[in-house]
Amino acid sequence: MPELPEVETSRRGIEPHLVGNVLHYAVVRNSKLRWPVSEKIKTLLDEPILSVKRRAKYLLIELNKGWIIIHLGMSGSVRILLEEQPEEKHDHVDLIFRDGKVLRYTDPRRFGAWLWCEDLATSSVLAHLGPEPLSDEFNADYLYQQSRNKKTAVKQWLMDNKVVVGVGNIYANEALFASGIMPDRKSSSLTQEESVVLVTAIKRVLTRSIEQGGTTLKDFLQSDGKPGYFAQELFVYGRKDKPCLICGKTIESIKQGQRSTFFCRHCQHGEDDA
Repeated sequence: MPELPEVETSRRGIEPHLVGNVLHYAVVRNSKLRWPVSEKIKTLLDEPILSVKRRAKYLLIELNKGWIIIHLGMSGSVRILLEEQPEEKHDHVDLIFRDGKVLRYTDPRRFGAWLWCEDLATSSVLAHLGPEPLSDEFNADYLYQQSRNKKTAVKQWLMDNKVVVGVGNIYANEALFASGIMPDRKSSSLTQEESVVLVTAIKRVLTRSIEQGGTTLKDFLQSDGKPGYFAQELFVYGRKDKPCLICGKTIESIKQGQRSTFFCRHCQHGEDDA
């Protein structure tokens, strides 16, 4: 699944082509995504694009009359193409622009979403989201206070969008390794000092991934069709039974909430060690 760095990479890739351009019309080949494509999107004509933003893992395209809200789902991607580029099997939505460019949405699994909202403040999918991980609002004091009395394992807790948005499975694994914290510890066991280290690690890992263009996943392509490169720098994710790049011990894996968790028992500390 594209995570926050992949979505931010996509936003930065499409923004220069969209902002100041005029949406001529939309083509919806398949409305049956996670939720049906909003009917309003199908009727948009000659609408200027004011901005392209991101909230959590949602892309937000601002028009005069409202916002197109896009979620890439499990396998979705957006690319900038020329209008004459023929569509392929899983190309479900096109935004055709006045200058002949196309924003094309591809999604083999169709778990993504294209929604319309006149006011983001009223959007049900954006309600109840926690702070952005790269914002000042997400800091060590916030994380420490939120973790009090929480018995949930810290990795699963970090992936709760009500706590902080966009820290998906890959980056939760990597940030906890960088912090020296075992992923199965109770969230309430975090100390104030560990909260400082963990927040710093989350920001650093996400920032580095964005700089590298997003993590290379088999389903992910940037807006220019190229894969990201951050996967070359992963320390634990996907490295079960391989030697730790720091200490040489074997990377282990467990299941948490039906997601694979990777860790080094030597480099990361359990609750009894806190």
